[in-house]
Amino acid sequence: MFDFLLTTLMFIIAISVLIAVHEFGHFWVARRMGVKVLRFSIGFGKPLWVRRGGRDQTEYVIAAIPLGGYVKMLDEREGEVAPHEVERAFNRQPLRKRTAIVAAGPAFNLLFAVVAYWVMFVSGMPGVRPLVGELAPASMAYQAGMRSEQEVLAVGDRTTPTWGAVLESLLPYTLRKEAVTITVDDGGVEYRYLLPLDQLQGEIDAATFSQVIGLQAFRPRIAPILDQITAGSAAAQADLRSGDEILAIDGTTVDDWEAMVLKVRDNPDTVLMFTVRRNDEVFEVQVRPAARETASGVIGRIGASVRIDEHLSERMRTEWRLGPVAAMGAALHKTWDMSTLTLRMLGEMVVGRVSTDNISGPITIAVYAKSSALAGFAQFLAFLAIVSISLGVLNLLPVPILDGGHLLFYLVEAIKGSPVSERTEAIAARVGIMLILMLMTLALYNDLARLMGGE
Repeated sequence: MFDFLLTTLMFIIAISVLIAVHEFGHFWVARRMGVKVLRFSIGFGKPLWVRRGGRDQTEYVIAAIPLGGYVKMLDEREGEVAPHEVERAFNRQPLRKRTAIVAAGPAFNLLFAVVAYWVMFVSGMPGVRPLVGELAPASMAYQAGMRSEQEVLAVGDRTTPTWGAVLESLLPYTLRKEAVTITVDDGGVEYRYLLPLDQLQGEIDAATFSQVIGLQAFRPRIAPILDQITAGSAAAQADLRSGDEILAIDGTTVDDWEAMVLKVRDNPDTVLMFTVRRNDEVFEVQVRPAARETASGVIGRIGASVRIDEHLSERMRTEWRLGPVAAMGAALHKTWDMSTLTLRMLGEMVVGRVSTDNISGPITIAVYAKSSALAGFAQFLAFLAIVSISLGVLNLLPVPILDGGHLLFYLVEAIKGSPVSERTEAIAARVGIMLILMLMTLALYNDLARLMGGE
């Protein structure tokens, strides 16, 4: 229950922040353009909190359904406007002002991402050292010449200080199916390998593309020795203690912590027989892993952490930190890269080269909001930046009812010299609503499929 409440809370916080940023963009530019704002709402439905303020007595609202928001401006198309306020109506503004007001929402989402990345780079982004893990002889990475425990220095011309940076740099090349050079350090000597991504066939899944290439992060062997035991957990109920070493599960020898975790994950709500060494005593105990819902389906957990050698932890950990000026350049670059990657992913989905399974909805966003928040401030900022970029880019698509749809109408108006007819706008709005509902249905289906272990 606590896990569900925490997930819900982090989702509401994350989505509310990003909606507020988007709507504030519309609000701030509208005010600067002299347009009267009647209401600024975070959420839809019944108002939970209402305040009025400013010279226009604008209503500031927090509503019950936190899945969107809106800025209501004075507009003759939506009601009568007093003669002395006609010049402040949105529909009376010149094309350039209306364009600026509509474009401001997505622009503020992208600007928020830049600020979030800047803060992240300045404060330091913790990550896993980019060491190559075990490679299958038949994998593309192995065939290219790469070997386990080499440290990846760069993908193409992009430096890769963390394993996350390696994956982010590889994904665009993978989507384009374009060969790329990977630079590695092997015992102090630099080597370059050509990864022939142009030989990839079929759909690409952005979540598992590295497995297709055969490139995985290095996982050092960690002895299956328990450290912290969560009160009330399956481990606690079985009287497992800190310092216990797991020798076997259901008679199968456990070689390392990862093997133990995989066995537990694959057996939610199933009784397992653990063989345990405590000091000089070896005994067996029954453990029933609790079932937990995650973005990848239902998994088992026993509520115990692993005891990690301090020197091993230091070897695998790294931090990406930049000065204020360098961080701004990196933040702008990263925002641009992620924006173009989002567009490219959408384009590849349309033509069928990338699976639509990559589309996520509110359930997946909620799960990642919680997990990123628990991982630390920098990870939560990175999560907010990614979702903010997605909101900004999606809202710029030329789909009626989205900001991009309005901007498309304004482009037509600029070309033909007069606004699009109200009938055309109404028909386009119906089409836009249908497209959005179809996208939301697909996203929700993917979310539920993940929860039920459908991928």
